[in-house]
Amino acid sequence: MSSLMAEAPAKAHATRRFLRVVGRPRVVGRPRVVGRPRVVGRPRVVGRPRVVGRPRVVGRPRVVGRPALLPSPAVSPLVVIAVGLVAIAVGTLLLRSYGPRMRVGRLLAVTPSVGIDVARALAAAGHRRYVRVDGRLDADDEFPDENERPLVFRRRRLETPRGRDWRLIDERLESVPFRVGEGLEEIDVDAGALDVGLVTLVRESLGTVEEAGGALEPDVRAGLAPGAVVRLRIEQLSSVDHATVLGMPVMTPDGRVVLTAGTGRPLVVSTLERDEAMRVLAEGGRARPVAAAVALSCGLLGLAVGLAWALLAGGLG
Repeated sequence: MSSLMAEAPAKAHATRRFLRVVGRPRVVGRPRVVGRPRVVGRPRVVGRPRVVGRPRVVGRPRVVGRPALLPSPAVSPLVVIAVGLVAIAVGTLLLRSYGPRMRVGRLLAVTPSVGIDVARALAAAGHRRYVRVDGRLDADDEFPDENERPLVFRRRRLETPRGRDWRLIDERLESVPFRVGEGLEEIDVDAGALDVGLVTLVRESLGTVEEAGGALEPDVRAGLAPGAVVRLRIEQLSSVDHATVLGMPVMTPDGRVVLTAGTGRPLVVSTLERDEAMRVLAEGGRARPVAAAVALSCGLLGLAVGLAWALLAGGLG
């Protein structure tokens, strides 16, 4: 019994050792690397692209003659001259839009000034000359206005709108014989010839016929609707005003020397300085006079440049 028990552990030990040996897989051998992959050959660059040749400049543009001193021949001097003439025409039309007032302004600017004695001598000699005389207005029989100022001439004009302008519907004149004097010298002024040449401060009121009420004459009110817009303008000369008178001195049959309209020019009486007179003649607006001046200046400049260019181009040619 004991021998069997001794033999049993021995067999068990042998069995475990057998199982340990048999149970583990046997590595027959490590895998052998037959050979590393061989690179047959690197891709060979057959050849880099070869630049056949750089673009060659055949030749620079050659200047046949002298370098041009004037603008491109695509613009002709005749074009510049034409533009200048158009600008002059535009400026002239803008000035003509003022009507006779533009001419009065030009006469105030360019008429030569003479003394009263010279004007009287011209009349005595029979010379027809348009001159300027400065002095103070005076009269023997002044009439007062609503402010008791002594007047020698007053004109009231009633107008209604017509488009962008005004239409005269009634005019009232009041005047007495008056003269202009400087020191001891005096010369009469023909008040009956005074029309567009009156340049003075204008008193103006605007309203409707209904608002004017009794200020309008019955015959004037009869031809207007009650809601019609009317404008009243009052121009007057006082015996205390210093004035500039433009006219032609003539000798009357009774031996008096009178300044009146002549040589195709109007009689002008202005109680304003030159700049203020120009503003009144332009009716307070500055856009049109400035535009006319710019157009005339640019036109004259373009005309001069065009003519000079044409002459220079002809000389170089």
